[in-house]
Amino acid sequence: MIRRTVFLLLLLVIVSCGVVRKKTTYGKKERVFVEATPKDSLDTKEEATPKITEAPIPLKADLIINTALGYSGVRYKYGGTTSRGMDCSGLLYISFAEHDVQLPRVSYLMAREGKEIRLREVNKGDLLFFKTQKRSKRINHVGLVVAIDGSEIQFIHATSSRGVIVSSLEEGYWNRSFVKAARIL
Repeated sequence: MIRRTVFLLLLLVIVSCGVVRKKTTYGKKERVFVEATPKDSLDTKEEATPKITEAPIPLKADLIINTALGYSGVRYKYGGTTSRGMDCSGLLYISFAEHDVQLPRVSYLMAREGKEIRLREVNKGDLLFFKTQKRSKRINHVGLVVAIDGSEIQFIHATSSRGVIVSSLEEGYWNRSFVKAARIL
C-alpha cells in the first residue's frame, strides 16, 4: 500500500508541470550604441570622438524576462520559489514580483488575471497557459514568452524533468497542451 501511494505521488509530481523532451536555451545579448559626429559639424582639425551611449532602458517585460532567464537550469521543486528549486508558477510569481507586479501563486489562478489574447497577438512578456493532465479540466502549467521568431514562440517555464528551461510552442507536446495566452503588462 505504501509503495502504491509513493508511486502515485511520484507520478503526480512528474505530470504536474509537464514533461519536455527537447532542451533549448535562450541567451541574452548586450549592446552598446556608438553615435558618430556628423562630418559637417567638424570645423576644427580635432578628430571626431565617438560618443558612447547606453542602450535604451529596457521595457518592464524585458526586465521580467531577464529575471526569469536568471533561473535557467534551476531544478524543479513542487511549490519552490528559490534558486534551490522552482515550479512553473513559482518562477513567474518571483520574476514578476521582483518588478512590482503581483500575480497569484498558482497557475490556474494566474490564468484568471490579465487580458486573454489571441496567439497571433502574443508579445514578449505575455503568459501562456497549458493543461497537461488529460483528465483534469484545470490549467496546471504556465510559461512566460521570451522571444518570437516569425511564427515560433519561445517561452521559459519549469518542467518536472528538466527544471527551468526555454521551450518552443511548436514542440508537439506544448502545442497540444496549450489552452490560452494572456497579457499581464
